[in-house]
Amino acid sequence: MNTHASRTMSGLIAARLWLTVYELPPYAPELNPVEGVWSDTQRLIRETAGHLREQIAQLTEQLATAEKTLERLEITRETVLELAGKAGLPLPEPLPPGYRDILAAFEKADGALRAKDVCQALGTRTEPRHVEGIRAKLKRLVSRDILTEP
Repeated sequence: MNTHASRTMSGLIAARLWLTVYELPPYAPELNPVEGVWSDTQRLIRETAGHLREQIAQLTEQLATAEKTLERLEITRETVLELAGKAGLPLPEPLPPGYRDILAAFEKADGALRAKDVCQALGTRTEPRHVEGIRAKLKRLVSRDILTEP
């Protein structure tokens, strides 16, 4: 039963002269501006979700590749250490982080660096005790033939 077209409703409308009634179709999205905004928003969110799914797929693939590479590197490392041990060669010792930071500073530098320059490049203090600590590390790197003195 359509209550808006019933005799009771028609009587109530007729009794109120100030009331204007417009007959609208049952569904008229073109007369409701919210419908356009709603559909545009839904479309945009669906497109965004699609792009995100594509990115997730790409990132998942990249992650799998990186994990496989890490696995292969670990196997390679183990193989090299095993072969070095069998051949009686000294095992390579990994450098501690402080030494790796020093080498990174030299890689970024345009020319030669002094101990104080390395401190500045690493963002550490340049007081004598800090400079001497860096100088000792530099001498160790030179003694291992990792760095050379000018």
